[in-house]
Amino acid sequence: MRTLIILSLAAFLSNVAVVFSQVPSESAVRILAAEDARSFNSELITLMRSKDAAIRARAALAAGRIGRKEAIPHLAALTKDPNENVRATATFALGEIESTEAADALLAAIEKETALAVKARLVEAIGKVAAANPKADSAAKIKNAIVSALESELAKGEKCDRQTVLLGLTALIRTRPDGADALAVKFLNDKDARVRADAANTLTRLRSKNASAALIALVKNEADPIARANAARALGAAGAKEALDLLVSLMTKDADSRVRISAVRSLSSLKDKTAGEKVVERGNDLLKRAIDKGLVSRRVGLPTELTELLEIATAVGNIFAETSDEKAIQFLRALRDFDHYRSSETERAFALIAPEVYVQEKAAAETFTDFHATSAYLAGLAAIADTKNTKATREAGKVLNAYMTDMPLMVTDAEKRKELKKAFPDAIVAASALKIENLEDILLGQLVYDDVFVRAAVANALSELPKSDKIVSALEVAFGAALSSDRHEDDAQLAILDALAKLDRQAAIPTFSLALSSPDYLVRKKAFDILDDESVKKDAKLETFLKNAREKHLDEVRPYAPDAGTKLGQVLNRRADYIRALSRKNGSATAILTTEKGVFEIELLGEDAPLTVDNFIKLANSGYFNGIEVHRVVANFVMQDGDPRGDGNGGPGWSIRCEINMQPYDRGAVGMALSGKDTGGSQWFVTHSPQPHLDGGYTVFGRVKGTGMDVVDGIVRGDKILNVKIVEKQ
Repeated sequence: MRTLIILSLAAFLSNVAVVFSQVPSESAVRILAAEDARSFNSELITLMRSKDAAIRARAALAAGRIGRKEAIPHLAALTKDPNENVRATATFALGEIESTEAADALLAAIEKETALAVKARLVEAIGKVAAANPKADSAAKIKNAIVSALESELAKGEKCDRQTVLLGLTALIRTRPDGADALAVKFLNDKDARVRADAANTLTRLRSKNASAALIALVKNEADPIARANAARALGAAGAKEALDLLVSLMTKDADSRVRISAVRSLSSLKDKTAGEKVVERGNDLLKRAIDKGLVSRRVGLPTELTELLEIATAVGNIFAETSDEKAIQFLRALRDFDHYRSSETERAFALIAPEVYVQEKAAAETFTDFHATSAYLAGLAAIADTKNTKATREAGKVLNAYMTDMPLMVTDAEKRKELKKAFPDAIVAASALKIENLEDILLGQLVYDDVFVRAAVANALSELPKSDKIVSALEVAFGAALSSDRHEDDAQLAILDALAKLDRQAAIPTFSLALSSPDYLVRKKAFDILDDESVKKDAKLETFLKNAREKHLDEVRPYAPDAGTKLGQVLNRRADYIRALSRKNGSATAILTTEKGVFEIELLGEDAPLTVDNFIKLANSGYFNGIEVHRVVANFVMQDGDPRGDGNGGPGWSIRCEINMQPYDRGAVGMALSGKDTGGSQWFVTHSPQPHLDGGYTVFGRVKGTGMDVVDGIVRGDKILNVKIVEKQ
């Protein structure tokens, strides 16, 4: 019976894409253009009332992506639509808007809905609404509805609806109703490995202390590596000291790296020093293996063991914090030599274990030649602030000051200096963490720095200081300067607005008003959000100003204006671009990625995310991705690339809108990386394992094909994507 249910669900999900592909071309172009401009307009409302169910569904999805509360009554009406696909899509869209104004309609719908696929989306949607509004009057009713839905599925036994269970477990994480962990435990015995895995993941995120026995039993008997890995991680969150020996065994003997790494993370949480000695031993064995393999093979790229070694380093730092444990330090010294001092995990661990030793040692030569090593060293200094060693913390501040003073003397080459500047935001973070002498004056002095990301870090640091007129005034001046000068990145402008909102949003109203003159939608959106907050006292003049701004459509994405001097936050697409993007079907375009670890292919989802796919294809065809280092790998989570700077801050100089869809973040899903809604550009990621908490938050625009995940699993931070080739079916 379960097999039939799964096949039925798969058929429904595939039909969603087919239905969307059947939207008449002219209607599809109009919907996509409205979506791209974030314009919920009368034309879109008309399309939501179309006689064609495919058009109604696609327009409803656009309304959810746009995210305006004005769409809620129209979407609520569609939750009663005779077409199942329309109801499911409208429900998903209401969840994306995350407003309590949709709560009553969703709760009413969940009581009456009989279609399993729609009911599953209703559970998901109410979970998103409650998560965004935890103190709302509707929160209690929503939590009860989620619990009731899951209990109903439990009562069905093997006939339960898989999708409702999976989305319901994620809703438990988002809403945390009383007894959520006890409910999640009951799904650990489900016959579906994915359900067992998600149940264990739910227990981890709820930090349940009441499931140790069930989790231990699952780990011992589980054949599925993802479920086993999630259960192993949940044992650490549960504080299950009785599982120490089991976790050590998993760390050293399990055949799957995801399980081993989850065991390491749990041992890190449990902080048992006897088990910690085994962690160090495992680290030494793995490091020796990596070194030996490098000596006997013509290895391409960095050692695959590196990701696991860095997880072990983090665990060692947590377990032996402030103990000066000699064996732990010896392991970390060997690892940093092997890795050329490039990893913050190793430096942080060393600093946590022996803060006084760390500050006494000279910075490695690599920190003056490789910005990764510079960043890692600065992260180590910052970590000392997390210890209880006030003497070492004071000394670390002095060391930081001396190190940054020496930098220009040690590095005379102009190009190398420019490269090392990528690490300077980390110096700001360290200075703030260590609360160095004259911190406020130093930060204020750096508000005029030429690097956008330094100024963004400075704004964040200033927001953590006590409010003063001096800081607020300096931030306002800095925003005006950034508005005039920053053409390729808006990070400093956005960070300054956030800082002003945190420090004194009332006093900074003139600056927020100025931000509405920006050509960048993201800057204007930030200002609108701040000024619309109930905490801002608005006089008649300000109310009129905001009303006029909206009448000028400043709350939408405006067409690209060349004289603005920037492409940020503007509609860059034209009708021909929309037509081209809409012509692609899911799977009609494939990206072939050649890496230092091998070749893998991504099936691009042109129907689910047409403009995201089009943007990726344009970048790939221009050679943008060729030769870029993979700057982020988090074991059993994601591999992330697409940043030409290599520090996580880079992008193409423009932003695209999110195209959130109902594609799940299963293993091998390809998504757009963000720093906030509609901030995507060129950075993308692949999930190593299912990540249900990402569903509905990041655009899924592709899936790794076939055995390609074997290649992805072997990629570590620092490996390169050598070439990306696009193949499109004619």
